[in-house]
Amino acid sequence: MKNYESKYFNTATKMDLALISLLKKKSFKYITVSEICETAGVNRSTFYLHYETIGDLLNETTRYLLNDFLSYFPTDTQEIAYNLKNCELNNLVFIGDKHLTPYLTYIKDHKEVFSTALLHNKTLGFEDVYKRMFENIFNPILDRFQYPPNDRQYVMMYYLNGINAIVSEWLKNDCNKSIKEIAEIITVCIYGLQQRTINSY
Repeated sequence: MKNYESKYFNTATKMDLALISLLKKKSFKYITVSEICETAGVNRSTFYLHYETIGDLLNETTRYLLNDFLSYFPTDTQEIAYNLKNCELNNLVFIGDKHLTPYLTYIKDHKEVFSTALLHNKTLGFEDVYKRMFENIFNPILDRFQYPPNDRQYVMMYYLNGINAIVSEWLKNDCNKSIKEIAEIITVCIYGLQQRTINSY
């Protein structure tokens, strides 16, 4: 990366983080360009060199969060897809350590950012993360079990909203429990007390 590209990227990142910080304090619609610039330590001309509107910054901040979040997951989607199609049915699980550990690690490492994402779910676009998880993990598993396509969205909302409720409670308590403990709570809620350890494929 050339020096000017690196400087441009670093400045953009400062403004991404400034917006996330401001979202902790107020609704998106009340945030001004001046506040973003002051928080990021840049001037207004720099802001408008990067964006036309705060909405443009919001879109970039969404991508910043998503890319950061997804970096915690395995990147070999072809290998994941192959495993889902070819492993034994009794090894197929919706929620296992392979999914929960990176998810919960991200939350604990970036709990302030993730709290903002939860509070502004529709604004920051974290529903795109769940959509990707549905398309790449859950939907192929449901295919293997020949689950009716028209019912799948309801099943996934049941799982994902339940997990979000546990995560929200964890965040309210400043992530006082370990990742392993929270993963076990989620696993028990989904699979029952008799299956505390779920092995990923």
